[in-house]
Amino acid sequence: MALNFDEKDLKILRLLQRNCRLSYKEVANAIGLPVTTAFARIKRLEEIGLIKGYKAVLNARKLNRGTTAFILASFSYRLKGEGGEVLLSQRDVAREIANFPEVQEVHIIAGDWDLLIKVKDVDIDAIGRFVIDKLRLVKGIEKTLTCVVFSTEKETSDIAV
Repeated sequence: MALNFDEKDLKILRLLQRNCRLSYKEVANAIGLPVTTAFARIKRLEEIGLIKGYKAVLNARKLNRGTTAFILASFSYRLKGEGGEVLLSQRDVAREIANFPEVQEVHIIAGDWDLLIKVKDVDIDAIGRFVIDKLRLVKGIEKTLTCVVFSTEKETSDIAV
């Protein structure tokens, strides 16, 4: 499905990514549109799914969740059980992992590993407990490789438009 949007829509998206608390009037003034037109464009961008939502970006360090790790996980599609072989869905496993509160992102990836998981927690010990006591107990997870982040130069959910 081809999305229909123009340069003014892209300007709206850029503005809202920088500050989603702008009023319709502020957006309209920044782009040179009437307020009703800016309002209608924003509503349309929401309806077609270009704008998925609005949220506050929290400072993980100030919330004592300043340790970040990326975890690669391999997945077994077949498990041997008492009743024979059981087939697992990689998507179902990814959704199960996504439900853990420490997990920020879960991606199904190509290559030697099957999943890439981003986790934020209190410290390295907490990340270790997550991997050992939660992640490795998920049915289908065979092995993991944890990469702890030393320093972050850029972390954003913005998309260049």
